[in-house]
Amino acid sequence: MKDFWNERYAETEFVYGTEPNRFFAEQLESLKPGNIILPADGEGRNAVFAAKKGWNVTAVDYSKSGKEKALKLASEKEVEIKYDLSDLFDYNFGDDVYDAAAFIYVHLPRSIIKVVYQNVIQSLKPGAKIIVEVYSVNQLGRGSGGPKDERVLYTEEKLCDLLSGTDIKWMKEMEIDLSEGKYHEGKAMVIRAVATAK
Repeated sequence: MKDFWNERYAETEFVYGTEPNRFFAEQLESLKPGNIILPADGEGRNAVFAAKKGWNVTAVDYSKSGKEKALKLASEKEVEIKYDLSDLFDYNFGDDVYDAAAFIYVHLPRSIIKVVYQNVIQSLKPGAKIIVEVYSVNQLGRGSGGPKDERVLYTEEKLCDLLSGTDIKWMKEMEIDLSEGKYHEGKAMVIRAVATAK
């Protein structure tokens, strides 16, 4: 999969656009800036937005071309982000470090996704906000983006399990209109959630 993402992000344009995910941006507006962790942030659109809002940003992804695009975007927007090149499963997120985290279209194999979620949750301070937007299993068959493998898509039950140990404030599966570059375009079935670390 690393080769797939390196090739996709090597395209000249920003394949998911340069604007942040709408739900992420809305949720961030209500929070006081601090330290934020963004796993699998790709070309950095959400990281750069958070930095513009005054957050100390750490993004983690294993795509070298994604990192290059993210740092280019940060330079253009005159902000700084920390972008660590690493497989999420191997990354040391630390303990009690971050005031917020976001899983924006983080779709990983079943064999590692639980560990990644729990490691991110462990890295959060008590009361830290967790923001999630992911494709639902009901996205299958639609042309508006996302994996074509049901095993890496989400149900509310699966997301509840991944967020175990947090206080889930809100969760909903819904159809939305996506307009995030050429690979996230059209009506899509997603699950959104907001939780806080304990």
